[in-house]
Amino acid sequence: MNILFVCSRNIWRSPTAEAIYKNRQDHNFRSAGTEPSARIKVSAKSISWADIIFVMEKKHKQRLFQNFRDEIEDKTLVILDIEDDYQFMDNELIDMIRVSVDQYL
Repeated sequence: MNILFVCSRNIWRSPTAEAIYKNRQDHNFRSAGTEPSARIKVSAKSISWADIIFVMEKKHKQRLFQNFRDEIEDKTLVILDIEDDYQFMDNELIDMIRVSVDQYL
């Protein structure tokens, strides 16, 4: 299964989620951002690749629907409700991601 994590700039939240799970052998994990300044920008190709897309906030879901309506329509999309209040690999962020994501894997 292919899992995509999405936040705004792909600096803290989604890369943390990718780092947490990247060594699992049963799934593939990537991360991307919705902003033009994102380290890795979400694309039609990354959305098509994904089986499940986890977005950090409702606004990320809205941006995906605005920009990639055709690619997103048959995807499982989960809003994690994790605000941009954390640094990369922050312990509280890791805990929040695990609690929310593990139930889907």
